[in-house]
Amino acid sequence: MTDEEIIVSFALTRLDNANSDLDLEDVAALVVRRLTPDQVLDLATRNLAARNELRGALFESAVEHVLRAVLMARGPVD
Repeated sequence: MTDEEIIVSFALTRLDNANSDLDLEDVAALVVRRLTPDQVLDLATRNLAARNELRGALFESAVEHVLRAVLMARGPVD
């Protein structure tokens, strides 16, 4: 899953849940829950590589990678 696909999936998930008060991390968790186990493993691996860590919790690392991709797409904060 590319970063562009992550952004699209995040946006669609956020639209699907527009009436709820979900924060960004909750939306990212919903995105990860919709993925296959191989996709979750890939996202977690990429996140741990970016953080220069050898191990971490699978689901939480995948969610963190989704959040990182979304925040990087949003650009720098003023």
